[in-house]
Amino acid sequence: MAKVVVIGIPGEPGLWLADLANGTVRPLDQVTGDLGTLNGYRKSGSAIVKNVDLAIAVSSVERVFAGHVDS
Repeated sequence: MAKVVVIGIPGEPGLWLADLANGTVRPLDQVTGDLGTLNGYRKSGSAIVKNVDLAIAVSSVERVFAGHVDS
């Protein structure tokens, strides 16, 4: 099972690294190789999803805990 997730959100220029085992999220400073190539596709509007079965960007933590999903 995956323990690390790379996250990119439209309007956010960089990528983020979420370490699920440690409960941390931090910016990914260096993006190279295949990840760099995919990041280029993302910047031009593509969405890349692999081994993730739910991902939703929500406007606030409060909305998540209230069970809401922005439309």
